[in-house]
Amino acid sequence: MARSARAQEEIRRFLDIGAVQVAELDLDGDEAVLRPGPGSPPVTHGEVFVLVRRGGRPVGTLLGRVPEGADPRTVLAERARAECGPAVFGEPGEPPFTSVVVATRERAGQLARALDSLLAQDHPRFEIVVVDNAPVTSETRELIERKYAERVRYVCEPVPGLAAAHNAGLDAVGGEVVAFTDDDVVADPRWLTELSAPFAADAGLGCCTGLILPARLTTPAQVLLESHGGFAKGFTPRTYDPAHPPGDEPLFPFTAGRFGSGANMAFRTAVLRSVGGFDPATGAGTAARGGDDLYGFVRVLAQGHRLRYTPYALVWHHHRETWRDLETQAYGYGAGLTAYLTAVLVNRPALLPAFLARLPRGLAHARALTAVREAEGGGTPGDHDVRTHPWPRRLSRLQRRGMLYGPAGYVKARRALRATARYETARGAR
Repeated sequence: MARSARAQEEIRRFLDIGAVQVAELDLDGDEAVLRPGPGSPPVTHGEVFVLVRRGGRPVGTLLGRVPEGADPRTVLAERARAECGPAVFGEPGEPPFTSVVVATRERAGQLARALDSLLAQDHPRFEIVVVDNAPVTSETRELIERKYAERVRYVCEPVPGLAAAHNAGLDAVGGEVVAFTDDDVVADPRWLTELSAPFAADAGLGCCTGLILPARLTTPAQVLLESHGGFAKGFTPRTYDPAHPPGDEPLFPFTAGRFGSGANMAFRTAVLRSVGGFDPATGAGTAARGGDDLYGFVRVLAQGHRLRYTPYALVWHHHRETWRDLETQAYGYGAGLTAYLTAVLVNRPALLPAFLARLPRGLAHARALTAVREAEGGGTPGDHDVRTHPWPRRLSRLQRRGMLYGPAGYVKARRALRATARYETARGAR
């Protein structure tokens, strides 16, 4: 089918997006230290996306341009000192024993990179559990046995879906805190300490999320996604308390996407188990397409526990690389959003009155934000400083289509789970 002129123009603009280098800049002391991002080559001239650190902790990002022939460290340090003021923060404190769950499916190469970064954590006491979700080969199990058997436990979960895999990990762990991340990340060495320490400082904390930054910005798809915020939630720590709902979140706690993402989240293990873990009819790998992490956030908040966002717990995420990937992601985000809301209201119908009461104000708030975004020409990255490129209308349409599909996808996923359960029961009776 021939594309419309507008669609062709969107694709042309997309293909014109250039690569951006990724780097880290530590401003400790008088001498700034510039390092390439994980897996990136040394910084040269051109555009550079820079994570700025003080005392090893992330404090901001900037987009700098290094002129040809100039020293990248000098140029970027001068810019960072002008834009990123001194940071004041205390030490994270002693973290509790923590379990890390990594769900994966047929991506042994990426998994090995993630596990290498997890085994380099500075956390004093932790364990790692890899959940192999509905595997079709033995590649993941063989990788663990060959390279990581002494430090990593292997669990196989035959039921497909990210939530089912996370629940299998939750059943297997022994830590007071359970952290979840993906097989396509590189974890900062301080990630696990920073993510788990808040639980020791706050007995009422049920969940903690952290900062997600791009590991590479080499393709138009990666740059476009990051220019519209990516997965980042800023550099200001924040606590969400259901006893004191935030005034700037009219749909709280149902706007769970504002709290964080599943690639960087941790729960008090007993709290997550008390709410039944994740709904297995949500998440990637099911007909619902996503929403498992958002479901977990809302269930914990609905039980009266607080949620903490900390930018000091950092993972570097390998964003998807192609236009087709972005189309799939946009549709999946929309579907996951309404699927998780459906899951919450199905499993906790007592929350329906609160949701309906918040809905009118929440929709008005969303319309106001959209009007501001359109007036500003397609959005601003806030303190996440990658140059904004126009967001293609096709991706917005796909996200809306996904939102319409989400409830049906959730129902379809629940039926598939029931069919699987009946099959397993019948097989066990033979």
